[in-house]
Amino acid sequence: MTHAVGIDVGGTFTDLAAIGADGIVVARKVLSTPADQSEGVGAALDAYAAAAGTIARIAHGTTVVTNLLLERRGARVVLCATDGATDLLELRRQERASLYDLSAEHPAPLVAADDVVAVRERIEPDLVRVPLTDEEISRVVALVVARAPQVVVVALLHAYADGTHELRLAGALRAALPGADVVCAHQVLPEIREYERTATAVAEGYARPAVARYLDRLGKTVGERGHPAPSVMTSGGGMRTAAEAARAAASLALSGPAGGVVGAAAVLRAAGFDRALTIDIGGTSADAGLILDGEPLVESGGDVAGVPIALPRVLVDTVSAGGGSVGWVDDGGALRVGPRSAGAAPGPAAFGRGGTQPTLTDANLVLGRIVAHRMSGGVQLDVDAARRAVAALGAQLGADETRTAQAIINIADAEMARALRRVSVDRGVDPRSCVLMAFGGGGPLHACALADLIGATRVLVPPHAGVLSALGLAMAPERREAAVSVMERVAALDASHVRAVTEALATQVEGAVRAWVARTRYVGQGYELDVPCAPGDDGAAIADRFTARHEARYGFVLDREVEVVAMRHTASSQAESVKFARHGVPTWRDASLVDDGSPCEARVAGSAVITLPDATLFVADGWTARALPVGGWLMERAQ
Repeated sequence: MTHAVGIDVGGTFTDLAAIGADGIVVARKVLSTPADQSEGVGAALDAYAAAAGTIARIAHGTTVVTNLLLERRGARVVLCATDGATDLLELRRQERASLYDLSAEHPAPLVAADDVVAVRERIEPDLVRVPLTDEEISRVVALVVARAPQVVVVALLHAYADGTHELRLAGALRAALPGADVVCAHQVLPEIREYERTATAVAEGYARPAVARYLDRLGKTVGERGHPAPSVMTSGGGMRTAAEAARAAASLALSGPAGGVVGAAAVLRAAGFDRALTIDIGGTSADAGLILDGEPLVESGGDVAGVPIALPRVLVDTVSAGGGSVGWVDDGGALRVGPRSAGAAPGPAAFGRGGTQPTLTDANLVLGRIVAHRMSGGVQLDVDAARRAVAALGAQLGADETRTAQAIINIADAEMARALRRVSVDRGVDPRSCVLMAFGGGGPLHACALADLIGATRVLVPPHAGVLSALGLAMAPERREAAVSVMERVAALDASHVRAVTEALATQVEGAVRAWVARTRYVGQGYELDVPCAPGDDGAAIADRFTARHEARYGFVLDREVEVVAMRHTASSQAESVKFARHGVPTWRDASLVDDGSPCEARVAGSAVITLPDATLFVADGWTARALPVGGWLMERAQ
């Protein structure tokens, strides 16, 4: 039997989910290998080999780009910027790093000030104000060569409208630096806003060499096992071949978390719901997302590790609250949880791999919310080690281990609830109108408490909850995008104009399923909304959709002209079809009783623990849980 395989690399575990031709899912979980993620991928494939299936397709979600940006260990980049606009990365948007902490600072730019080269040229929206001469090109090239960069980024003013200066300079730089990569900002992001366009292009150049090296190692790891070359998940929720992904590194910044939201949307539709908040709790972090009308919310913009990346991405708000998040006491004597994580090495104290500091996983063990003696991934749990770690922390606080464990969980829950509110309330979505979908190894453990904190009354725990991100990767379609700057008021856009733009975009990418989006705003507005459009539309039709979406999202409309900033075209393949059949018989126990492995009934009232094949579900007091025909569990707050 052939399988489509998804592999998601997390901070603690690497998850594999394989979808057979019959729709049945096979799951495997192994410890991650932070030094080289491809080793963990190979171990997951080896663990899967016992299933004796033939792999037709591998889809991969990676945190390589996120880690590069967090740890600031990317390539040495030289930036070529228009004279007079060389300080964009330093100036940012002039917002404070923290509203009330005057000592807080933004992370340093990815390019040092001495590595920014001024270019005497200037293109304005409607004319070339200062031509780029051959003499100036020669001068700039000499200055760049002297800095011996690994990557050169060319980001000149208004190149989104006219990229000729960027292309001419890039050509000369490639000829002079055959060993360096050269990135043109207008090819990475052909849209207005010079700061975001420059920052995104710099992030692309900064990450590209490391991504290329990693994907090369990954390809060899997979190829040595006789499997097809992997595709890679983008932040926008689609797949690209490894070769394409290596040339679009910035689009992989949220590769792994996007897979989880894509998988969650598929389960949500199968269960008969269309609106959900999602929380994916892994070993290192928790990712909050939003699904509306059965589809993940995709937005342009946002930042990763303090670096703006203005490319389409599945909406995800990440916080440092995962199973490996360490509890500690700060200088003021207050209990803190995270951001440091025990990760896979050494892992929580309960893993028995040398860890001694208490983590969120240890706290759940102490309170009896994890009852299995062995976790998926082959980790033998040591409850006594977890108690010793939590008790040592409690001694610093003057509290017993039970109270300390509950405090660790409460602090982590509060941080995750704030993330859920940011992706919902900040966008005009009432959390009480949503189902909370909880997955990842820790999602079902914290679901009831999080639902209480945000006012949700229903929680959906999907089948294969512990590996849902990997399952989402396996289901995700191949997807490619093209974009073009428009900057026209809708009154100037007749049907022929819209058709010309959409058809030109369609020639750049291929796929069975095509969709167009117009990035639209009121004239003078500082943000855009993406609204669907089609080749037969005119400006009035786009304006009507924008007005309706603006009112639905923000609750008001303006008596002001509407303009289209840019258009994007997405071409994708068909997604995989999956039967969410449960595998294995879950077991449960009352929280006050010893686990006896009794078969789980169709309905369970809290307080109870349900052991799932790849996660643990905690049903809190006041909640009930019932098994669903599609697999998974629906929990509801008692009235």
